[in-house]
Amino acid sequence: MEQIKLTASEWNVLSCLWEESPRTVMQIVGELERTVGWHRSTTITTLHRMEDKGLIRCEQAGRGRAYTPLVDREQAAVAETRSFLDRVYQGSVGMMMSAMAQRQELSGEEIAQLRSILDQAEKGGGK
Repeated sequence: MEQIKLTASEWNVLSCLWEESPRTVMQIVGELERTVGWHRSTTITTLHRMEDKGLIRCEQAGRGRAYTPLVDREQAAVAETRSFLDRVYQGSVGMMMSAMAQRQELSGEEIAQLRSILDQAEKGGGK
């Protein structure tokens, strides 16, 4: 599958559509105005660009248009995480976790969650 690489603007639109879809142009305009302060023209321009890139699909919905995401949220999140790890930590999850742990940025609950995730990965024969 082709590598998913989204801009911050594309994340905003897709987050809106992942929350609920299909959505009309006016629903998207209203949501993005409320959540990120975009004007109508910014939202419409972004929607057209994303449609051209194949990230969303537009269909007639009565007298208006409705949009649906063509990108899966989990696939996008995994690709973004991999890109971040590669850019910042040379692909090393260990380096990232070490940096966070050294700065005491992990709560006890987060540490417990990580232990649980690692235990499950170990049982499942992770990489």
